Amino acid sequence: MAINYNLAKVYALSDNDSEFVMQIITLFITEVPQDMVQIDLGIKTKDHKLAYAYAHKIKPTLDLLGMSVAFEEILQVEAWTKREGKRKEIVDTFESIQNQVDKAVKEIKKDFEI
Repeated sequence: MAINYNLAKVYALSDNDSEFVMQIITLFITEVPQDMVQIDLGIKTKDHKLAYAYAHKIKPTLDLLGMSVAFEEILQVEAWTKREGKRKEIVDTFESIQNQVDKAVKEIKKDFEI
């Protein structure tokens, strides 16, 4: 039972095409964790452009998977990169997103036996 994600938008977008849904969740579990590593690197090294690029990349996926809190928080990361904020301002927000992504990946792998 999905607690950390919601596939309603994916099913609506795909007209209940289960193959398409599998493609989306496979992309999520393979790419988003790697993208999170890049955002973390961007935050740690104050490479705002790097952090922005990857935050911007995963933003639609978080929305598509119904991860509304993580989606709102990734918007905060984007805003932080644009104003080139201090690292301590964004660390807790990033950790929250990371935690949500980790839980969703684990849950999806279990739910879809991946």
